[in-house]
Amino acid sequence: MLKQGGKHILPVIVFAQFAGTSLWFSGNAIIDDLILKLNLLDIFVGFITMAVQSGFIIGTLLFAFLNIADRFSPVKVFLVCSIFGALANLGTIWSSSFTEIMLARVFVGFFLAGIYPVGMKIAADWYKEGLGKALGYLVGALVLGTAFPHFLKFIGSNLAWESVIIGTSMLAVFGGVILFITVGDGPNRLKSAGYTFEYDSILKLFKKKNFRVASFGYFGHMWELYTFWAFVPIILAWYFKINSGSIIDVSLWSFIIIGIGGIGCAIGGHLSIIKGSKKVAVLSLLLSGICCVLLPFSFEWNSYLFIALLLLWGFTVIPDSPQFSTLVSRSCDASYIATGLTIVNCIGFSLTIISIQLINLIWASNSNVYVFWIMLIGPVFGLFFIRKYAELDD
Repeated sequence: MLKQGGKHILPVIVFAQFAGTSLWFSGNAIIDDLILKLNLLDIFVGFITMAVQSGFIIGTLLFAFLNIADRFSPVKVFLVCSIFGALANLGTIWSSSFTEIMLARVFVGFFLAGIYPVGMKIAADWYKEGLGKALGYLVGALVLGTAFPHFLKFIGSNLAWESVIIGTSMLAVFGGVILFITVGDGPNRLKSAGYTFEYDSILKLFKKKNFRVASFGYFGHMWELYTFWAFVPIILAWYFKINSGSIIDVSLWSFIIIGIGGIGCAIGGHLSIIKGSKKVAVLSLLLSGICCVLLPFSFEWNSYLFIALLLLWGFTVIPDSPQFSTLVSRSCDASYIATGLTIVNCIGFSLTIISIQLINLIWASNSNVYVFWIMLIGPVFGLFFIRKYAELDD
């Protein structure tokens, strides 16, 4: 149960996470406008996503090597990264070339490394008991943050595309400030003893069986997750194209399909208290994998069944994420939780680049719907490893 801290602690952390991660897909929500502005090819969708992921990887590597969130106050790190992430996001508006936009999105990803994993670190410092539930809410906030730019695009359809960038930037700063003012460092925080990076700490972490198999399970999950999120608008647009009688608002349904994962995370967090994080992760991987198998056939279904499948996929593709983070954090020494979470995030996001670009390039060449089965590699890989996690050894 979530007993530590005041009643406002978790809601504030959740809101700040939502606000900060709204920067993530702000570029994707206005992709059509950017393509028109700079006369780019449709394949640009894969590159703008890759830029954010690459920046996140660079950031997580640096944060892990320097033990940033273990050495310094996590709420201060979160605030600084929220401000600079928002400024980098505004750089999308000021960019006048493909290179400049890519650099702006890389910097957004870099500072997200001080928001997403650091937010999980803050939650872990406050909630030693019921961590799976707390992280369920927190990753749910990430999901809503990821989906939110699509919602801004929908409700602001009569406004300039720049409003999406400005709105998410303001929201990110506000979230960082509120977290800094109202939430301090948690009672379970242990400051890292050293001020220099221990170069063998990552190897030591991976020598632990539970850390290793939980990490590999997470890697499988990540292979699928961001690729699915990146291609939801494309999947919707393609269905609309080949089923001319169907009417689908791509921005609205992208928001709903991605955002429903936030509810899945919250439910998964509650289930983890009863069934355990491992079982929730296994069920999530299994159901999302089934959805992936069915996707190519669903383009011939009526729109209700098609949307229902995507809603189920959006609901089940993410609840395992906070549970994997919980399993990873429980497998770390207390003073290396942030480093463990950060390096696992780094590797996981590296895999998303491969998955996204692989599907992006193949899809651009022949638009074969069976290319989305590449995502199935993730759930299969994740299920193979997570079954080896020994829950009694947490």
